[in-house]
Amino acid sequence: MSTSSSVSAKPREFPTSGFEIIEPTEAIEEETLPTYDAENYYPVHIGHVLNGKYQVVAKLGYGVTSTVWLARNLSDAKYVALKVYVCGTQRNHELGVYDRINNAETDHMGRSFIRKLFGHFLLDGPRGRHLCLVHQPLGLSVDQFLYFLPGRVMTLEDLKPCLRQILGVVDFLHTDAHIIHTGLAISVDLQLKNLLLPADEQRFLSGLEEAEIEDPSPRNPLGSDRTIYTSRLLVPSNGLPLLSDFGEARFSEEKHDEDIMPNAYRAPEVVLKMSWDSKVDVWSIATMAWDMLCCRNLFHGLNSDGIFDDRAHLAAMVAILGPLPIDFIRRSRVGSVFWDDLGNWKDLAPVPSITLEERAADIQGQDKDGFLRFLRRALKWAPEDRPTARELLFDEWLMKGLKLRNRGSSS
Repeated sequence: MSTSSSVSAKPREFPTSGFEIIEPTEAIEEETLPTYDAENYYPVHIGHVLNGKYQVVAKLGYGVTSTVWLARNLSDAKYVALKVYVCGTQRNHELGVYDRINNAETDHMGRSFIRKLFGHFLLDGPRGRHLCLVHQPLGLSVDQFLYFLPGRVMTLEDLKPCLRQILGVVDFLHTDAHIIHTGLAISVDLQLKNLLLPADEQRFLSGLEEAEIEDPSPRNPLGSDRTIYTSRLLVPSNGLPLLSDFGEARFSEEKHDEDIMPNAYRAPEVVLKMSWDSKVDVWSIATMAWDMLCCRNLFHGLNSDGIFDDRAHLAAMVAILGPLPIDFIRRSRVGSVFWDDLGNWKDLAPVPSITLEERAADIQGQDKDGFLRFLRRALKWAPEDRPTARELLFDEWLMKGLKLRNRGSSS
């Protein structure tokens, strides 16, 4: 792939040998995804220059809709993350969401905690065109970061500043940009993998490039035009996570009743095929906070065969949240499948004999009761009964640490 004459730096040479070759029979990375179709993915190669100025220096990740790569802008030597979408998937919507975020007339601090989009371009692949977003490079997702903590969980004290930042971002999205993220759980949802830690220190980014030259990543060469590379972890800098991935965000002024969110994180109105609004993000924030503290999902929705089942999922919700308001059941076109006319559960799946307190037994940190009160505020059956993101931000439990620190600094 040739470079443009306008670039000011010469592309570097990357090794063409000396790396571990993974057998073609062993599926890795995006190949392991159930919907994987090789022809839909753009054949990115480390060392190639895309759009005439971005030299790919390492692979950062993959997903159902895209692969993500670290690249160096040859014009200014700065690093960017390139998100290369599969072909046949319209992702111009995400550009529209970013336009709304950037054009919102506000000084809301929440906007500064959203991953920056620097630009975009198109690539012509074997099967069609691919949209490529040029992003601010970020480090580990919160999901990945938890693997390095004891028990793969945070303490309540560590959770609070992270949660405050997330609620601040979502308050900006809801009140100033009128956007529903739909992606705050562990994909169409507000989720741990969409919360990325800062990693924009030049030394970390250049170190990743040097590592790829000195010790090239293992790969699965699938012919002259396609290689599956293994991803590298980008060491995070100090700081709280930024919210990313707006490919499945929605505009709040539009009506929505589509199926969103991964199974275990769906809000009740989504499970029950009702219309939904920005309060699905509040539900997601609560389930995401739980996932940071506990290594098992709050609502266990697997049936006896180990298959996710709406009946088991709703039964788990009943166990933790108690009975549904009967008027809420009647608003659902499928409510009568699960409850009778009096609002009694039809026992399509057994309701587990467990309380929220019992589920929270392993959570570490002080004032667990305060956190459970916070959780109960957010996890209401009816969306109109849930607080807004801003109201949750000023929850007594969440503000408690800030008040203590302020007192300490003034004494």
